[in-house]
Amino acid sequence: MNGKVLCFFQESTKFKLRYSTLGFHDVAKLDDGTMWATSFAITSLSEADEARFVDLITRAVS
Repeated sequence: MNGKVLCFFQESTKFKLRYSTLGFHDVAKLDDGTMWATSFAITSLSEADEARFVDLITRAVS
């Protein structure tokens, strides 16, 4: 990604928010038609959620 930030994690407790956020910047290769998600709200993390995030991050860098 040539030194650019690909994704970020914003912890809910650190920022006193209701949920944590996993987000992607414009260099992430997640394009899907004319509209796609660039961030995800997280209230808890299951194994299925972890697998989905691994897939998203893998796709984002490919």
